[in-house]
Amino acid sequence: MRFGAHLPLMDFGGHPYSLDHLVAYTTAAADLGFDTLAVNDHMVFAVPWLDGPTALAAVTACSGTMTLATTVALSVVRGPVPLAKTLGAIDRLAGGRLRVAVGPGSSADDYAAVDIPFAERWPRFDESVLALRALWDTNEAPFTGRFYSTEGLSLRPAPVAPPPIWVASWGSDAGLRRVARLGDGWLASAYNTTPDVFSRAHADLNRLLVAAGKEPDAFPNALATMWCYITDDHDDAERVLHERVIPTVHRPEEMLRERLPIGPPELFAEKLSEFAAAGVEEVFVWPVADEIAQLHRFWNDVRPLVKH
Repeated sequence: MRFGAHLPLMDFGGHPYSLDHLVAYTTAAADLGFDTLAVNDHMVFAVPWLDGPTALAAVTACSGTMTLATTVALSVVRGPVPLAKTLGAIDRLAGGRLRVAVGPGSSADDYAAVDIPFAERWPRFDESVLALRALWDTNEAPFTGRFYSTEGLSLRPAPVAPPPIWVASWGSDAGLRRVARLGDGWLASAYNTTPDVFSRAHADLNRLLVAAGKEPDAFPNALATMWCYITDDHDDAERVLHERVIPTVHRPEEMLRERLPIGPPELFAEKLSEFAAAGVEEVFVWPVADEIAQLHRFWNDVRPLVKH
């Protein structure tokens, strides 16, 4: 199992939102040995959310050799042409280290903010992936659909190479069919699944990949939004859960207790070991407080306990 780190873009309370903090976080992740640095995407949210592509571009120079990833980018909300231009520039400035995971997003507020009907998100999303491929790969024919067209467009400078495009899905039948049809990889969500649920979805996806003429063993996956806080102090864990996570994530407390590792290193390692056994190849951790210190705790106290 490999490990990535989410840039701390979401305000769980008292967030500094400074370039110095993002640089220090990125430098720590690179020095520790994390494989990937990732950013998530929202236009508007219940709490402040720093713009993902902007933040990723800002820390590219101090990201070492880490893969840079979107987990996810909202290809419908942003539009495939603006997104292709922005991410193509990041890939070129990073020397070809970008991996792009896309999804339609689940927030109607994001769609209202850019005046796109939320009901159109799925057909628009399918077209947006095909449009991104056509915009990034000069060997691809132009794409023309109901909502988008790349006819006559040349977004230069191009990425170093067309970035792989992963498709996000929580694991529904329709979502997995979309992953198999459109994606170069599958991005799942830690707070929307369990090891058992992931294992069943992974088996279903493998069958769909075979039907689509793709090799399951060569089709990667990852688990995003693993919000976490490592502490040996029970009261400290309860404080973080009730003051930071529950008010921000807006999910039932028992679900969050089950799915998010907030507590001792052994708890986190056990969850990761179960996901590894279920077939998860990479996990993106997202500390909800004391972010840089938590990266160190994860790397030194949790990672060695994980059974791959």
